[in-house]
Amino acid sequence: MTQKTSIYQKIKTASEAIQSRCTHDPELGRPKIGIILGSGLGALADQVTNPVILPYSEIPYFHGTAVEGHAGKMILGRIAEIPIVFLQGRFHLYEGHPMEDVVFPTRILCSLGIHTLIVTNAAGGINTRFRPADIMFIEDHLNLMGDNPLKGPHLPELGPRFPDLSEAYNKGCLEIIKSTAKNLNIPFQSGVYAGLLGPTYETPAEVRMLRTLGADAVGMSTVPETIAANHCGVKVIGISCITNLAAGLSPHPLSHAEVMEVSKGGSEKMQRLLMSVLPQLTSSKSSL
Repeated sequence: MTQKTSIYQKIKTASEAIQSRCTHDPELGRPKIGIILGSGLGALADQVTNPVILPYSEIPYFHGTAVEGHAGKMILGRIAEIPIVFLQGRFHLYEGHPMEDVVFPTRILCSLGIHTLIVTNAAGGINTRFRPADIMFIEDHLNLMGDNPLKGPHLPELGPRFPDLSEAYNKGCLEIIKSTAKNLNIPFQSGVYAGLLGPTYETPAEVRMLRTLGADAVGMSTVPETIAANHCGVKVIGISCITNLAAGLSPHPLSHAEVMEVSKGGSEKMQRLLMSVLPQLTSSKSSL
């Protein structure tokens, strides 16, 4: 069996297994919007009504998650009557997973039929105007991970060989979510997200380099998922919770505990924002 056939068959098998768990409400197996929850942001999924909860261990070809703040569950349900699917936890390249496995959950969401993917993360602030618990809408990214999820044999069933990323984060969706944040009086930042391999936090010299390259925030996720979703023709919204100032900007050493604690403050704002914006994204789908 070729790699091309293998990947496509894995996606098909996992998607069918997920949909088989939604027979009481088949629309849940065909969600409109997918949301990937970053470190400490898992509580956002608590707003789902009548959820179908699938531990990753019960989904074919998924792995368990090993990072604190990533529960490792897929949650299908409704918010404001809209079929939604959450990934409560993600796989990271720094954990040693091959890139194919890192983006496999994203490809499953696209296979289920979502038209928009919202990718959230906890990130370090590089822009000196940013403060912990700020929300940053991602306008563009820098892929500095040294890898790409589309590397290898071409998969025409998923998308084109050379996808265009000039609008990796959909501008129409971005305008909707910015307008919603303003209406809710939720302060926000906008900027460029730099995706690095990790798992070490950046050195002060690396932070200076990233600022020179034009980055406003830095993290260890999101970029592969954004590339994979765009490849599948799905619109992407990226939201970072700025949980700490990057190395050289903070007066104390960085820690994952700090990331988890500060993300709780950003989670409440993000929950209010998403509860309001989801119906707008669905009703505006045809015009975006």
